Amino acid sequence: MNTSRTLLGLATLAAALSFPALAAPGHGGHGSHGHSASGGTTGQPGDPAKVTRTVEVVMDDTMRFTPATIEAKAGETIRFVLKNDGKVKHEMVIGTLDELREHADMMRKMPDMQHADPNTATLAPGQRGGLVWQFTQTGTVDFACLIPGHFEAGMVGKVTVR
Repeated sequence: MNTSRTLLGLATLAAALSFPALAAPGHGGHGSHGHSASGGTTGQPGDPAKVTRTVEVVMDDTMRFTPATIEAKAGETIRFVLKNDGKVKHEMVIGTLDELREHADMMRKMPDMQHADPNTATLAPGQRGGLVWQFTQTGTVDFACLIPGHFEAGMVGKVTVR
């Protein structure tokens, strides 16, 4: 065994895992994955001290969010209080429709990946949780459940930011 080749290989692997862009796009190593959760068209993680409104969102096994459409004002910071009324795990992931589609595809390939992102909340059956998000610009921001099969079954929603 060539020790320098082994050390170089380990160093390359460590570098790839410490820079998510070098691992899978939008995903980090060690079974968790990240998203572009700063700025962009979707907004950014919100400051809990600056929440301007709270919106309760219920997720259930009909593969729907209630409400599925939400209105927000540009600059508004919303606390989403999430409730999983189903018998299976559900989640709310905020992103662009393209990001959500790509992520749903990756989740089908690696369903045991865990989220550790400010634009995501994953809840076990009967669990409550939440996330705080600031909508920085006008337009449409999407959200979805990316548990394999849920996105495809129509578990999606929209925030219209005016």
